[in-house]
Amino acid sequence: MTRRQTLEALSGLLLVLFVAMLSATVVATALPQIIGALKGTQSQYTWVVTAALLTSTVSTPIWGKLADLYDKKKLLQAAIVIFTTASLVSGFAHNTETLIGARAVQGLGMGALQILVQIVLASMISPRERGRYYGYLGAVMAVATVGGPLLGGVIVDSALGWRWCFFIAVPFSVAAFLLLQKTLKLPHVRREDVSIDYWGAVLIASGVSLLLLWITFVDGSFPWVSWQTAAMVVPGLLIIALAVLVESRVREPIVPLDVIARRNTALAIVASLSVGMAMFGGAVFLGQYFQIGRGYTPTEAGLLTFPMMLGVLGGSTVIGRLTSKTARPKPFIVFGTVVLTGGFAMMATIDHTTPLWFLTLAMLLIGLGVGSSMQNLVLVVQNSVALREVGAASGAVTFFRSLGGTIGVSVLGAVLANHVATNIAQGLARLGVRGNGGGAGADLDIQSLPGPIQAVVRAAYGDATGHIFLISIGIAAVGIVAALALKPVVLRDALDLPAEKAPGGDLPEVTAKTAR
Repeated sequence: MTRRQTLEALSGLLLVLFVAMLSATVVATALPQIIGALKGTQSQYTWVVTAALLTSTVSTPIWGKLADLYDKKKLLQAAIVIFTTASLVSGFAHNTETLIGARAVQGLGMGALQILVQIVLASMISPRERGRYYGYLGAVMAVATVGGPLLGGVIVDSALGWRWCFFIAVPFSVAAFLLLQKTLKLPHVRREDVSIDYWGAVLIASGVSLLLLWITFVDGSFPWVSWQTAAMVVPGLLIIALAVLVESRVREPIVPLDVIARRNTALAIVASLSVGMAMFGGAVFLGQYFQIGRGYTPTEAGLLTFPMMLGVLGGSTVIGRLTSKTARPKPFIVFGTVVLTGGFAMMATIDHTTPLWFLTLAMLLIGLGVGSSMQNLVLVVQNSVALREVGAASGAVTFFRSLGGTIGVSVLGAVLANHVATNIAQGLARLGVRGNGGGAGADLDIQSLPGPIQAVVRAAYGDATGHIFLISIGIAAVGIVAALALKPVVLRDALDLPAEKAPGGDLPEVTAKTAR
């Protein structure tokens, strides 16, 4: 494709990505208000986020494999239709159960859009040049992530109401659909020997979902050692084991084991898992911290999370260009994981009285770490596989990153809920209030509580948030180890691997002459 054709197609792809990212972040600062209006609980607050992440996660490798087999443009447009329909249902929801269900369907579209954009780019642009274009992707992600919470806060505080946090995605989705129809002219070679691994898809989705459900409910609804744990964990592991067996034998596996077993692919997956778990798991509760723990409005909470998004913007654009210039992504991945861990170390010390300048610096570091590492990890994987495998490989690394995010939200949400309950009980005891103070903290409609109890609940949330970032430190540290163990590679200029290297194996270290 010519540069003009590439940029024209890129405009539609970036709008698609903007839609998906906006939908994920626009509810971040609005969720406390949404759950409060629907009389939901802290557990349901977590599930509104987890439901979308769960379906996005389990469907990602399936979308990636379908992109290797079918027309990528039609898949993108189908995902937009799914996403738009679910957004409308979410906006019309009148209870948390309906909202959670609609968000689960919305997650199918979100996951497809995010992975298919990367796959289409990989089919258009060589790995070395791709770093620059991934900088554009990172910039759009940052704008959507920056604007999303702020837009969500403004919508909630305006006469429009929280439902427009979901309706706002509809016009963007329609525009993206039409723009892709006009600009994306990606050739598709029809394969007559297509074989869909239906059993693998069902087994992977079932096993992962069962384990994630256990992670969500354990230590809250039932103890770690209980019959419920055995009833969920044992079948979940058996299903995953069966899925691995199926994937090792079918002709067109959903998750190609020979690809993800390669050194750099496996290490990039581990790093992506830890980065996703730490980043999604920690960041999703920041809006709640500022609103409930500190008493800011949704709009103010959106503005206060701006430093993190500024870090993502700076890291992705600057590091993207440097990666294309040097053709060596490993140093930037190591830098990103180290900075990310440092940011979480600072966040682990916060409570409901922490100065805003300290929070600003910590969020800036977290954003910089994410922007510097996340897209480069995908790039390392794409650089090591043939073009015909790029969909499955990209789907695998994005799957594990989303899996990390889902686990992070579930685990950290459960930890937060337990600490909040303990802090509220202790605070009420100091006030001489027996029981739970008429349901204090049972739902997130904080404004309806009496003044003294409201202060106890806010302090409980503010103080408990620091504990979840302690866990994020350990998770992010695993990413540092995986990044350091990556084999240094030089990004290739060619769109595909040389013919003799296409069937398998990591791309060997190439000379500077070849790279240029």
